[in-house]
Amino acid sequence: LSRKPSALSGGQRQRVAMGRAIVRNPKVFLFDEPLSNLDAKLRAKMRIDIKKLHKRLGSTTIYVTHDQTEAMTMADKIVVLNEGRVEQIGSPLDLYQRPANTFVASFIGSPQMNLLGGEFSDESSAASVGVRPEHVEILEEGKGWQGTITNAEHLGGDTFVYVDLKGTDRMIARIAGTRIFESGQTIFLGIKEGHAHNFDDQGNALAQPILPCAGNLSSSQELSHQDLPGRKKTNLQTPVGTAQE
Repeated sequence: LSRKPSALSGGQRQRVAMGRAIVRNPKVFLFDEPLSNLDAKLRAKMRIDIKKLHKRLGSTTIYVTHDQTEAMTMADKIVVLNEGRVEQIGSPLDLYQRPANTFVASFIGSPQMNLLGGEFSDESSAASVGVRPEHVEILEEGKGWQGTITNAEHLGGDTFVYVDLKGTDRMIARIAGTRIFESGQTIFLGIKEGHAHNFDDQGNALAQPILPCAGNLSSSQELSHQDLPGRKKTNLQTPVGTAQE
């Protein structure tokens, strides 16, 4: 309190501004990227603190951020915006598990969803097929799709494997635990059953049978998009509304 605003860092000024808004006890909070100037450790702590504060105050909160981690961890409902247009509204898991189009599919999730076209989508009658990195599995030699490893990132709990497949730019597989992969190594990949997403030539999700798993082409499972949270009017009464731009 004894310091003047000019003596505060950007992150400290942001937190002071939040405090000044909170003490007024408003009915609606409007936050515009309040954590953008904080370091990673403090940002993670503040996410938890803001969530606890919201539950205690019970006020409607609209929170704008470009950080999908903030959106996924703090929101009860997310509004995904693209050039001022609402692409999809729904809970974090709705958007992650049932994206309405390729924009939402590639925007939510890190690494982003793999989008495959050409021969990889022929059997699904779709323009493209999407699969999350964690839903890509390594198959026995000669099964599924053959590719060449270009890079592997070892993060301890997970390993991200970047693979070049014939006819597509790149596919990313998220493998649990630590496994050793070498650049140039040949690998065979498939999609875990029930985890592929079909999109039409406009990029919109299709409600139809998904692409059969590579390596097990006799089986298929329907992934329904009939209940997709589609383009709706923004509901300002959402307990925590996080808008992504």
